[in-house]
Amino acid sequence: MPLVTTTRTGLVDQVIAQMRELVSSGEWPLGRRIPPEAELVTALGVGRNTVREAVRALAHAGLLEVRQGDGTFVRATSELSGAVRRLCDSELRRVLEVRRALEVESARLAATARTDEDIRELETILGIRDSAVHEQRDREQAVAQDTRFHMRLVDASHNPVLIELYQGLSEAVLSSVASTLDPEASPEQHISHTELLEAVRDGNPERAAAEAGGFLEELLSRIGEDTGT
Repeated sequence: MPLVTTTRTGLVDQVIAQMRELVSSGEWPLGRRIPPEAELVTALGVGRNTVREAVRALAHAGLLEVRQGDGTFVRATSELSGAVRRLCDSELRRVLEVRRALEVESARLAATARTDEDIRELETILGIRDSAVHEQRDREQAVAQDTRFHMRLVDASHNPVLIELYQGLSEAVLSSVASTLDPEASPEQHISHTELLEAVRDGNPERAAAEAGGFLEELLSRIGEDTGT
C-alpha cells in the first residue's frame, strides 16, 4: 500500500491512520524497521513535527517502538495487541494463563461449531507442525505452525468476540510458543495436539476443553519446575 499525500486538515490523525493501516495490513511487518523520518516526510507531504507526533502516538499505543540511534520498529499489529504485549512482556506464566482461559472455551465451542473446512485446515497445519517438530529440522517453522494451529482452532469457534480477543494476543502467543518449544527435546517430549484435534473433529466439547486445558497446564507446571515454584 503506497503512502499518499495528505490534505492540510487533521494532518496528524491522517498520518496516524495511514501508518496504522500499513502496520495492520502487514505492509510494515512485525519486528521490522519502518521508513526513516525523512522518507516519511517526503512521501506524506507533511512536516517533521507531524510525522514525529504520529510516531509518538503510535508508540504510546504500543504499535511502534522507537529505539534511539536505531530507528522505529513495528512492535504490534493493533492497539489491543500492543496493550497485551506491554502487560505480558517477560511474564510467560501470565500469557499462558490468559491463553488457557481463551483456548479452553474456544476448543469447547469449536467441537460443535467447526466446519469440514475447519477440520481440513487444522489437519494440514498440524501435519506440517508435527513434521517440523519430529524431524527437528526447522524450529522457526515449528513455532510458526504451532501458533497458526492455535489461531485457526480459535477461528473454528466461530465466535467473533473470542476470535478478536485472541487475535489481539497473537504476538504474545507466538512469543510463548517460542519460549516453550525446546529445540533440544526429543520428539516424544514435545506436546502433542493430536488428541485435541480428534476431540474437536469428533464433536466432543468436554474432551476438547480438557485437552486444550491439559497441555497448557503441563506448560505451566514446567515453568513452575524451572523456577522452583
